[in-house]
Amino acid sequence: MSGIDRSETTTRADVARDIIAGFAAVTPTLTGVWRLIDAALADLPAALADLGRARAELEAVRLDRANLLAAIRATLAADAEGEPDPLGYLRDELDSAGTPAGTRRRA
Repeated sequence: MSGIDRSETTTRADVARDIIAGFAAVTPTLTGVWRLIDAALADLPAALADLGRARAELEAVRLDRANLLAAIRATLAADAEGEPDPLGYLRDELDSAGTPAGTRRRA
């Protein structure tokens, strides 16, 4: 994640949770508030993990899109030059294993 160190962020959240526990011990009348803050901080590592997975998926989709766009451009250029099978560029890209485009075509 650009600009965010997941480990450091998690460590800071753990420290903040320790501080909240100390506040809760000396101000029992605010126990409910401290519990809410603690729960929010406890959710941070899972939220960061989800964000990391979403970012990785986005990068894969962007790469797939760039590869498809390159194949489209190659197809158009091949057609303009009179190649016998200009659609071969698209077929090759769509048939490449492990890409979302290849998965879509097989479905």
